[in-house]
Amino acid sequence: MFKDKLFLVMLVLGLLTIVAAAGVVTMNRGDGQEQNPYVEMQGQENLLAGETQEESQISVAGESNARSIEDTQEKVAKQEANPDTVVQEKTKSSGENTSPKAQAVGTGMEAAKALVLDFSDTSRVSWPVMGNVVLDYSMDSTIYFPTLDQYKCNPGLIIQGEVSNPVYAPANARVTEVGINEEIGNYVTLDLGNEYTAVCGQLKEVAATEGEYLEKGQLLGYLAEPTKYYTIEGSNLYFQMNYQGNTIDPLDYLE
Repeated sequence: MFKDKLFLVMLVLGLLTIVAAAGVVTMNRGDGQEQNPYVEMQGQENLLAGETQEESQISVAGESNARSIEDTQEKVAKQEANPDTVVQEKTKSSGENTSPKAQAVGTGMEAAKALVLDFSDTSRVSWPVMGNVVLDYSMDSTIYFPTLDQYKCNPGLIIQGEVSNPVYAPANARVTEVGINEEIGNYVTLDLGNEYTAVCGQLKEVAATEGEYLEKGQLLGYLAEPTKYYTIEGSNLYFQMNYQGNTIDPLDYLE
């Protein structure tokens, strides 16, 4: 009997112990809310946001570099396909940086080097204008001038022509003078080289300028109406040649 009572007492104490333990566990949980098992760190969200922004910047930079590489590849491909276009663009750019004055000076220097003024007694000149010789060269004797109604020496040739006929340079030359004279009207003096010179008169719309280099056959101007010294002879070209300051017969040098 004693043993049975002892067993019952121990059983009751065990049940009470279990009930008490269950109550303690319920109190520790508190209102049924579970605690977060992870430690919360301040600034974690900012850190993640910062990483995201940096990754975004890196992504944008990568896309920009990729576009630049693609653009460069396209330009290289175009240059290889159209090399003439690239040369023209460079030439155009160089042309824009070159002043008109520099270009003009360069052209004049090249023209001067290209034209060699080396006239001699064996050289020949072309006819400045095609036409009949109305009055011959004559310095050894006098000849008759119809308009003046007198005899006198003639230092050049009077070559007949129509008004506005073009007049051309008889040889490679440098223009030393462009002027006007009462007898021969507008005229151009040409340096042929080696002290040989030529004068073309009775001109209008003179195309040459002083200091300019002219090639043989280049336009000088056009025939004008005759001056009062040649009204009867009609429109003509006055053509004179000189050597060392003395007149010479142009017919000896005309082709």
